[in-house]
Amino acid sequence: MATSFALGIAALMALLPASLLSYRRAEQRPDLLFWAVLGAAVAGPLAYSLVVLFDAWKTGVAIALWLSIAASLLIFAALSALAREAWRLAPLLLPYLCLLALLALAWGQQPDPGPPASAPDLWLALHIAVSLATYALATIAAVAGVAALIQERGLKAKRPAALSRRLPSIADAEALQIRLLAAAEMVLGVGVLSGMGLQYVSQGTVLALDHKTILSLLAFAVIGLLLIVHHRTGLRGRRAARLVLVAYLLLTLAYLGVKFVTDVLVA
Repeated sequence: MATSFALGIAALMALLPASLLSYRRAEQRPDLLFWAVLGAAVAGPLAYSLVVLFDAWKTGVAIALWLSIAASLLIFAALSALAREAWRLAPLLLPYLCLLALLALAWGQQPDPGPPASAPDLWLALHIAVSLATYALATIAAVAGVAALIQERGLKAKRPAALSRRLPSIADAEALQIRLLAAAEMVLGVGVLSGMGLQYVSQGTVLALDHKTILSLLAFAVIGLLLIVHHRTGLRGRRAARLVLVAYLLLTLAYLGVKFVTDVLVA
């Protein structure tokens, strides 16, 4: 337990330089220092997760948070290399991930319930990977939505804040938001199907209407509705960002909220 806590501290410390340096002078493009500190930020939570899960799979709140942080950083790093202006989300995303890391440290002492005994390894691994990818994509999409809201407020006030200069433009933030949501919707659809397969193999039923399943289906419906309305009407701005945040809240409740209630509050 002490070793796990020390590893968690090290992973958090690996996140801090990237979080702090994201607030330096606004740059035109990511430089070598950006990639160096981002690489360290990715390595910390990823190494922690691999070490903790080396002996056996764990399903507690703390490791779920660390895996979410690692997945979000991996996808963010890929986006920063491939998508224009995506790297400018760092001033919002990285401090948020630091906050999640602090929560993971706080809940790291909780006993881990372990995986379901009857769950097949292949199905479980597929479902977990899809769930992590969905949550990571939704996390970055929500951050892009917040960035668009901040930029919109700065334009209306005709006085952009220092943070606004470090974030993507409204157009870039909204474009990232929609593309990430489309990807999250597709991956979430795979997650729903893999969850149904896991439920059928382990319990003999196709769909269990528990809190996690209902919240996931609601998130799928909200994201799908937003994408359809955006395609037909060009919905953007505050209304689109609010729907994104609602979908992210539903996914957070489904993925982390249910774990917190079952593993911490009623443990």
